[in-house]
Amino acid sequence: PQARPPKGTPPPPGPVPPPSRTAAAAEAAKQPQEILNAILPPREWEEENQRWVQEVSSAPSTRLDVVRLQEQLDLRLQQRQARETGICPVRRELYSQCFDELIRETTINCAERGLLLLRVRDEIQMTIAAYQTLYESSVAFGMRKALQAEQDKSDMEKRIAELEEEKRELERQVSEQKDKCEAIEKRENERRQIEEKKHTEEVQFLKRMNQQLKVSKKPAIPNS
Repeated sequence: PQARPPKGTPPPPGPVPPPSRTAAAAEAAKQPQEILNAILPPREWEEENQRWVQEVSSAPSTRLDVVRLQEQLDLRLQQRQARETGICPVRRELYSQCFDELIRETTINCAERGLLLLRVRDEIQMTIAAYQTLYESSVAFGMRKALQAEQDKSDMEKRIAELEEEKRELERQVSEQKDKCEAIEKRENERRQIEEKKHTEEVQFLKRMNQQLKVSKKPAIPNS
């Protein structure tokens, strides 16, 4: 026989009734909006002592909306005069906004695909930030090298000027020493000429004296 529960015992819990269709639809609509808010955070600002919050729209987009998005992108690029090549912050900003809109449209249709695109966007931004950091560091390095080269150039020019001044001073000293040498040589030549003349005169005098002495000492021949 089947056992009966004692009196006063509450009946065993049965299956939970499913939520109403309205609650399920609200929950289903709330989930994409939460994902969108996580991907693209709402804007918040204050105006006239009131706090305003603007969330990303969860309305699905059509093919016509995509075509209009492309037309708006081309128009904004032209209006803001974005450069077609090279580094252009304006072009990057506009394409980033366009990519965010594509992520929003994709997330509404498929949340997983939208999250994957979000990862791709974040990876691209990280790569661009790394390249920007590398570019800024290389520019700073180039500036430091340019300033160092300018400083070295200034020091070298100063050193060249000092060496040229030293060269001129040495040339002046050499010229003075040459002049002194020429004066000394001239004076010595004059002194040597005087000495030679004096010596010649003395020799001639001594020869004459010698000749006179020889003549004076010669004996007289006796008469036969």
